[in-house]
Amino acid sequence: MLRRLLSWSFAAAIYSVTGAPVLAGDCQRTRVDLRGSWGETGFSVEIADDEQERAQGLMFRESMPRGAGMLFVYDRPQPAAFWMKNTLIPLDIIFLDQSGQVTSVHENAEPGDLTPIPGGDQVFAVLEINGGLARRYGISAGTQMRHEIFSDSSAVWPC
Repeated sequence: MLRRLLSWSFAAAIYSVTGAPVLAGDCQRTRVDLRGSWGETGFSVEIADDEQERAQGLMFRESMPRGAGMLFVYDRPQPAAFWMKNTLIPLDIIFLDQSGQVTSVHENAEPGDLTPIPGGDQVFAVLEINGGLARRYGISAGTQMRHEIFSDSSAVWPC
């Protein structure tokens, strides 16, 4: 865990200092890249790809580096909704389909709010980042994500 946090912090620090993606062009398990008409950005991510990790998410965290996030991955596209129970920081919740295209964005989810935030019926992945960053970078429906989970022939931005 400490190693993961240190590499996460290091990558976030490089990104925030240089403003350029860390190791641009490489697909890495701990990194996502996003692009749209507004340009490109990237985040160092923790992966939540099993039921227990998805249930825990970012609960009880008091802060998160600006260039960091959590990528929730499902086995197949499915209905998904998130809530902010025991979440202490505002988050932007970015829902993606199996091709890696953003289908919807919920900005600045309120810490502690138990209201379900629906992502749709065909959610394959969800990216959580600090609240306000989606608007700052221009991330919206139609934005494309690159990550190794989107590496089949249907990927809009394959590795």
